[in-house]
Amino acid sequence: MAKRDYYEVLGVSKNASDDEIKKAYRKLAIKYHPDKNPGDKEAEAKFKEINEAHDVLSDKQKRARYDQFGHAGVGGASGNPFGGGNPFGGGFNYNGQTFNFDFGGGLDDILGNIFGFGGGARRPRRGADYQTSVTLTFEEAIFGTTKEVSANDENIKVKIPAGIDDGMSIRLRGKGGEAPEGGTERGDLYVRIRVKPHKSLTREGAIILSEEKIDMVDAALGCEIEVETVDGPIVMKVPAGTQSGTPFKLSGHGVPFRADGDRGPHIVTVVVETPKNLSRKQRELLEEFKKNKKRGFWG
Repeated sequence: MAKRDYYEVLGVSKNASDDEIKKAYRKLAIKYHPDKNPGDKEAEAKFKEINEAHDVLSDKQKRARYDQFGHAGVGGASGNPFGGGNPFGGGFNYNGQTFNFDFGGGLDDILGNIFGFGGGARRPRRGADYQTSVTLTFEEAIFGTTKEVSANDENIKVKIPAGIDDGMSIRLRGKGGEAPEGGTERGDLYVRIRVKPHKSLTREGAIILSEEKIDMVDAALGCEIEVETVDGPIVMKVPAGTQSGTPFKLSGHGVPFRADGDRGPHIVTVVVETPKNLSRKQRELLEEFKKNKKRGFWG
């Protein structure tokens, strides 16, 4: 189902001020808050939609990307490999291995096994759930890899799917503790994912973000710059008259989508640097240029 326009969700115009967005959000959040609408699934869905819209439109950088690229610019494109829904309840099969993602959703099972209450109390007696962790590079998380972990003195190869993110867990069924006496089932092994930060790239869902600095002359005249991506360096054209803070989209160079193999974009924000120390000649040239422009430096 296609996402609704975030401005439409909050009921504001596309040129709405920050205060107008804040007021609209507060009014709707109060109206659809779950505490005021217990058990109302429609209100719950609207409350989630309202918060998602506010999260983007209240952030200047996210709003700028949304205005230019739509939902694809803020990680809201359909087909996001790990976004939305109940992360613990779903899963998928990857090369014959079952993966289930959670952000602590298995705690009831763990507590049930240890203390005899919670989710585990409603299930057949089973072995204890174990937890371990693996650390990935930024690129390994983007493209997927295979890691080896140890459990029960056993070395287990874990296939890490492309697009996994920091803080997610992979559940390996039946790789935890042995079933107790009279039990019918071994526990599970949860592999927590840790991703090392990249020196110049960051990530928002399926989007990769970076900044490139250029001087004001290149911004005024236009230039080509080399951009670092997870696929290697790419030459990007910066058109004449580019303003500082302008985002550019490199399609297909972001995070792979699980569902169909497509990838999100890499968004490059250009930052125009103003020189601090000018030579006399440089200053004279800029002063002369300024005199010849009726509407200021940039025309």
